[in-house]
Amino acid sequence: MVGEESSQQLHVDTFLVASGRPERSPGASVNVPVELTSTYAADGAVNYARVGNPTWNAFEEALGGLEGGLALVHASGMGAISAALSLVPPGGTVVAPDTTYNGTGDLLAAHEEAGGTVVRVHATDTSGFLAALESADLLWLESPTNPLMDVTELDVVLARSRELGVTSVVDNTLSTPLLCRPLSLGADVVVHSVTKYLSGHSDVVLGATVVAETERGRGIGDRLRRHRTLHGAIAGPMEVYLALRGLRTLSVRFERASASAAELARRLADHPSVERVRYPGAGAILSIDVAGDQAAAERVCAATQVWLHSTSLGGVESQVERRRRHPSESCEVPVSLLRLSVGIEHVEDLWADLDQALRTA
Repeated sequence: MVGEESSQQLHVDTFLVASGRPERSPGASVNVPVELTSTYAADGAVNYARVGNPTWNAFEEALGGLEGGLALVHASGMGAISAALSLVPPGGTVVAPDTTYNGTGDLLAAHEEAGGTVVRVHATDTSGFLAALESADLLWLESPTNPLMDVTELDVVLARSRELGVTSVVDNTLSTPLLCRPLSLGADVVVHSVTKYLSGHSDVVLGATVVAETERGRGIGDRLRRHRTLHGAIAGPMEVYLALRGLRTLSVRFERASASAAELARRLADHPSVERVRYPGAGAILSIDVAGDQAAAERVCAATQVWLHSTSLGGVESQVERRRRHPSESCEVPVSLLRLSVGIEHVEDLWADLDQALRTA
């Protein structure tokens, strides 16, 4: 693989292209191959494919270098979230934002049903987080939150978590390592839905966890690896290969999408059919509160032709969805809120389509 020492000296754009490659030699392949095997000959580094795969290693090297830690690939984003939440002891206390990705919310509710405690704090309430951490076993953060786009003071909250010895997890799916590297702020674990921006083409379902390259981080990483192996939530090598290929273009995709999102947020702020724009000032996701009720918001989704009405995000195609259409979505999310995942299409086409849909609705 490309040497870590040389990789650390590269700009992130170059690192994305160079990492996770085979060593250069005459006639060597430029790409790590897809290793399609369930079985390995005895006495090697890996004895069974549920434990490891060379294709995984290449992706994990690239993502780990990008986040500044040690990465593990999981079968899905929920697989990664489930592994991270397995760090909570039975009956333990989790401190989390009052609105999170609804899959995370479902797992937190299941933790409560099993006798555990979840203390929910508004994402922007720093003092509330600091107080709740005094009795916490695990801190769960998203910044920005999905889909309200609230921003937490990660540095302050993570610093206190580290002082108290509370295990901390940050879902970095929306920001990506291009905007935020939570391990450098003191987080113990970073979680990604690789399905979204990292792979970027809406063609794989994958997740990942990343831990710091410290004694504490390696210990946590061993627990996450054991969870992945024992629970069998492993990734297919073809999916991981596609994710690594998608990761190569993350920088250019995210730069284009983020520039368009900022421009759309600016224009939507003055739109007569929009009551509120929720945009943290960076990134390619924004949410809007449509003027009117949930039916009006649904009509917007139905009227778009360029924007895809779908439940995912982070692909090259722009996507729109009314999040409260899902029964498990937090009641804190307005019924007329639309989450907009901005893709790489021309911004004027995105604006024209969204504008006509809003005016029609």
